[in-house]
Amino acid sequence: MTAEEVAEELMVSQSKISRLENGRRSISQRDVRDLCRTYKVEDKALVDSLMQMAKESRQQGWWNAFGDVPYSVYIGFETDAASLRVYEPQVLPGLLQTPEYAEAVISGALPEAPQEQIAQRVQVRLRRQERITDPAAPLRLWAVVDEAAMRRVVGSPKIMSEQLEYLVRMSHEPHVTVQALPFEMGSHPGMSGQFTILEFSDESDTSVVYLEGVTSDLYLEKHTDVQSYSMMYEHLRAQALNVEQSRQFITEMAQEHARRHEQS
Repeated sequence: MTAEEVAEELMVSQSKISRLENGRRSISQRDVRDLCRTYKVEDKALVDSLMQMAKESRQQGWWNAFGDVPYSVYIGFETDAASLRVYEPQVLPGLLQTPEYAEAVISGALPEAPQEQIAQRVQVRLRRQERITDPAAPLRLWAVVDEAAMRRVVGSPKIMSEQLEYLVRMSHEPHVTVQALPFEMGSHPGMSGQFTILEFSDESDTSVVYLEGVTSDLYLEKHTDVQSYSMMYEHLRAQALNVEQSRQFITEMAQEHARRHEQS
């Protein structure tokens, strides 16, 4: 069977099959089960053995040292990616968050989580940020951020002021681009919510669109889906302020939060 035939049989993208075969994507027990059925593997002992190997293989990766990370599949993609295009309507990009802002975001998103779990998630987020500062192969990051994410007081006005100042500093890195999308720009293609487009250096690896959910995440790899989101992103970049205007806009937001902190 060709990769195209397997992909059609399992109703997944051809790029997913290619990544599984080349070891560029972690494989789940469900993937192994489905592939065994497709390949008509009838030896139950062999299938069980392969599924156990898949379970053990997913324990690899630096993030596994932090225990059960719910979005480990995404971290695997992010670790392998050469560049990211991110649109954030509600919070500032995770790869550009300060520790204090990250803790406030995670605490608000998981109000019933114990402090140990929150601390663990913060550490994972900070570990992910090492890709941005990696001198050998820094991750190329382009982020379009809605004004709502800058105005929302996460943690405190002081935390917000320091976070936005940090965002401006990071935007001066040659491989980091940040654009602000003010309210006055009106409606835009990103109003349906956050999304991330991951691109890889290997030409055989097609781009992946990541949509974050509350209980499960969605990964889109079909060419038409990636193309649609890429077109949306081009419109977002066109409607957003340019880089210098964005820095000025974010700086003014930081100053507003700083004044609010002084008055409190």
